[in-house]
Amino acid sequence: MAAPELFGTADFPVPSQAQLAVVNARGGVGLRTARWRPTARKGPKGSVLIVHGRAEFIERYSEVVSELRRRGFHVASFDWRGQGGSDRLLRNRRKGHVRRFSDYQRDLDAVFAEVMPRLPKPWFILAHSMGAALCLEAAHQNRLPVSRMVALAPMLGLTMVKRPAAVKATAFVLNSLFLGRAFVPGGRETPLAARPFVNNRLTRDPERYARNARLAGACPDLAIADPTIRWVHEAFRFMHKMGGAAIPLDIRVPTLVIAAGDDPVVSTPAIERFAARLKTGLAVVIPGARHEILHETDAVRATFWAAFDAFIPGELLTPPGPSRPEQPKGRLVDPPVT
Repeated sequence: MAAPELFGTADFPVPSQAQLAVVNARGGVGLRTARWRPTARKGPKGSVLIVHGRAEFIERYSEVVSELRRRGFHVASFDWRGQGGSDRLLRNRRKGHVRRFSDYQRDLDAVFAEVMPRLPKPWFILAHSMGAALCLEAAHQNRLPVSRMVALAPMLGLTMVKRPAAVKATAFVLNSLFLGRAFVPGGRETPLAARPFVNNRLTRDPERYARNARLAGACPDLAIADPTIRWVHEAFRFMHKMGGAAIPLDIRVPTLVIAAGDDPVVSTPAIERFAARLKTGLAVVIPGARHEILHETDAVRATFWAAFDAFIPGELLTPPGPSRPEQPKGRLVDPPVT
């Protein structure tokens, strides 16, 4: 893997003073990583690891990195295997592919072994979609050494699939026929960010959508397109496992789950059901928000930051315990009384 770089555009530059490194995950896969110091003059509050969703990459979160640095946090981020500036798994760089979802946990393990020890504690997680679901799984497995976590629109169920049972069965059959490396039926090589704003599932903010599209156009090697059959097969297996009733009960990391009220990608009801069983967490549902909450309108993002600031860093970091942050605007789903 070549020396890592970060790319920006004139209207969306990368935050300055990034420290870049390649981390080798188990299996020899090189991961592109980046970290920043806070810009606030007051003492640091700790460190936040930004964990992306499928088809994302570090530069898409430049705005968020700057906002966290101004709040006094050290910030780290990385690209999952198979996307962004990390090693690809197939010859066709546009395909979103993974051999098995447990490989993503190897990526998380590598980041916590090689990147986070360079940053001051307490450590926090800010994760989105696929990344949020994987962090919830890691917390369930007691392998997420953080004080608190914010999970945005975790991928615990899909709404973008009209007939999930049929799609799941089809992916299983096609994968069994050794077609796992092919695009999903109907899949194409056009990166998601390059598709029209009209009818997009990600955000109602046309300016941020266009900004991200320009970024993907300027850095075509970072963007990926539709997933492979194998990825879809593994995703359904993962979501089925995460649907187990005992999973949220075993999570001990204090967690704030933030869901989008109008999410056409992942299932908000599934997220609410999961969050209601957390012993050390709660959920906020932001009305009108689409899937990419951090790339949404200013009003949606203001609601997000109100929730984030109330929850992180938090006053009682050790030992982990139930947390009830100041309630921001939005619909709340409280955990059961235990």
